[in-house]
Amino acid sequence: MITPQTEHPDIAAALGVPRLYLKREDLHPYGSHKGRSIPTMIDIKAADGRKEFAISSSGNAALAAIRHIVHKNSGLKEEEDRLSLSIIVGERIDTDKEQILIVEAKNAGETSAGRISISQSPRPLKALFDLIKGNRHDSLRQSVDDNALIGYESLAAELARTPELAAVFIPTSSGTAAQAIAEFFVANKKPSAVHIVQTTSCHPIVNGFDRADSSETSMADAIVDKVAYRRAKLVEVIKKTAGSGWIATNTEIARAQDLLRASGVETTANGALGLAGLIRACAKGATFTGSVVCVITGK
Repeated sequence: MITPQTEHPDIAAALGVPRLYLKREDLHPYGSHKGRSIPTMIDIKAADGRKEFAISSSGNAALAAIRHIVHKNSGLKEEEDRLSLSIIVGERIDTDKEQILIVEAKNAGETSAGRISISQSPRPLKALFDLIKGNRHDSLRQSVDDNALIGYESLAAELARTPELAAVFIPTSSGTAAQAIAEFFVANKKPSAVHIVQTTSCHPIVNGFDRADSSETSMADAIVDKVAYRRAKLVEVIKKTAGSGWIATNTEIARAQDLLRASGVETTANGALGLAGLIRACAKGATFTGSVVCVITGK
């Protein structure tokens, strides 16, 4: 599905950039940009005969997984062909996100009833590793599965159609989406810079580009990947696009939310993080000669 991309001249004027667009991945039917990668991973594995999947998630990836499992199962007549999903969340998961997952799993429909489980763990990643031992469950962890990159190619292609595209700002946890976009731009000789945005709470990939102003706990709590398996490849390809990385502060995130709200867009701190990165870049002296797109990855 192609998600909306809206122009916001009021925000562009406030930040001093020629043209500003918002790529509204929060309006994807699966709830976020994870609706690009997670279904692709499931489809590839299911085509190979795999039926039991597991994921550790802070919210968006799990929601995409639930909705795609339900979609897949709705087209399968035989019960033995249907897919199952185990979701592991951390003990500090946002209560609203957790409730959304619980409701979605509860209302999964007849073909997925009892096939989607949600459990809490103090160490969700370890719990995931324990669950996939013995090769019974297939992990949907996109940070270590290059099938996820395939899913984001559609997003990259949509962004590439932006008139006079100069830069894309995207919130980054594992870096999978940013890597796919940057590799697409390089492969297709698109002269557009990819800028990744992390937070004061978690910034292992951006460290080589920007320095944290403080160690404050970030308002944006969805950036959680401290291991950053994709760091080396991502940094290399970001540099090829002439892009950079930024550590957004709470002040910058709050301003981003204010600008978005004034422009008719309601989003969370996580959703505003791409724009917060642009705010920081402008404050640090970055300039842009064409269109800038900030990706609102989810709510």
